Amino acid sequence: MKKVQRILAIIGIIVLVGLYLSTLVFAFLGKDFFPMFMAALFSSFVLPVLLWAYGFVYRLIKKNFGNGQENDAPKP
Repeated sequence: MKKVQRILAIIGIIVLVGLYLSTLVFAFLGKDFFPMFMAALFSSFVLPVLLWAYGFVYRLIKKNFGNGQENDAPKP
């Protein structure tokens, strides 16, 4: 599980760096690329927030279901 988390974290870092670089490039290209600039800017703010929220909800669900299963299981 740790290896999967590490790989996903590296992929996330690469995506975020790509978004930041594309935002910078679109900012320098001018008015013709303004919609792409706004999309990249929006994504560079929203994507980290969504990733955090998904992780937070996952931990809550895992914690709640993990406790329920442990209490229902018979003790040896």
